[in-house]
Amino acid sequence: MTHLPALDPARIHPVYAGANALSPFHACYANPNTVLRLAAGRFFAHYNGEDITATYWALRRAAVLYDVPERPVEISGPDAAPFLDRIFTRRSGAIKIGRGRYVLACTHEGGLFMDGILFRLADDRFWFVQPDGELDSWLLAHRYGYDVTISDPHSRVLQLQGPKSLAIINAASDGAIDAAMGYFHAGFYNLGGQRVFVSRTGWSGELGYEIYTRGAATDCPRLWEWLMQCGAPHGLMFGSMQSLNIRRIEAGILDSGSDFDSAMMPAEAGLSRFVDGENTGFIGREAVLATHCENRIFGLLCAGHVPAGGSPVRAGDEEVGIVTTGAHSPEFDAGIGYVRFANTGAWQGRDLHITSGDGARHECRIVTLPFYDPDKQLVRMARLDGDPS
Repeated sequence: MTHLPALDPARIHPVYAGANALSPFHACYANPNTVLRLAAGRFFAHYNGEDITATYWALRRAAVLYDVPERPVEISGPDAAPFLDRIFTRRSGAIKIGRGRYVLACTHEGGLFMDGILFRLADDRFWFVQPDGELDSWLLAHRYGYDVTISDPHSRVLQLQGPKSLAIINAASDGAIDAAMGYFHAGFYNLGGQRVFVSRTGWSGELGYEIYTRGAATDCPRLWEWLMQCGAPHGLMFGSMQSLNIRRIEAGILDSGSDFDSAMMPAEAGLSRFVDGENTGFIGREAVLATHCENRIFGLLCAGHVPAGGSPVRAGDEEVGIVTTGAHSPEFDAGIGYVRFANTGAWQGRDLHITSGDGARHECRIVTLPFYDPDKQLVRMARLDGDPS
């Protein structure tokens, strides 16, 4: 982690400069307490000096704007759909224009390489929004024989999340985005006189939208100011990754590379529903379909202790799993997190214990994910004030 409230672009290492490492929104919120971290070759606000609990409740009750490091990659050309069918476990050609879909990429051995959202912008044009990882090299390594172009649209991503996000995006788009915009729908809209790509998606488990800039065509400070102006009547505030991370854990959203990795198959991460058996050519298909395995990732509740990533989870004296992530949940007033078990088993409902760095034991209860809202009603329901529907 690095304190970089006023990072000089000239100081950015060349390997990151091409990925636009420092956000164009950075100056809109940076202060002496800002702590930056790096993901997908981009710096993001890990912490911004805010009251994390207050920001969490703003996310639950109003709206929060996040500057996130997700990086869109464009795949276009006559063979874009069949090429992406090769890369991802779900059929890309089945995605309608103006829609998105959560997808997985597997290794040749069937391990999870990466997850993310795939949007279809036109018949032969897609954006894959990737988290951290080396997707570019993977795409280039497998593009032989396909008439496709892989490019960087130089898009930075904002997440507008929370129950008031619809009212804000409706005002920001002059009414063009309303409750009729369905979950995982997307398109180009004018926000404050600037054309940007907007999707009804997010990483929070709450109603939310993601806003994608268009490189040099977007005046990012002006876009930020417009969103904050439209959001002011609804209590909009800026948040770092801290509150978003708490909420995504509660919602059972996994983080690629930390909660799961290439040593796990989709079923072991509870993601088998995102494997399309009718997609006959995706990388790793034979291994994924031939291997029977069960979920190894569960939630844990720990009163009076915040579980830390890397902490061992034990049944008696036997280490049976490891914590992948943890946080304090204001909703439960307890520590929550994920545990990745070494083996499948009847873990749900068991009382185990975590060993912290100082050797202390902390009791924890194993639960299924998500911690609440299992039917994802919060992200699926969208109503403007006064809308009787």
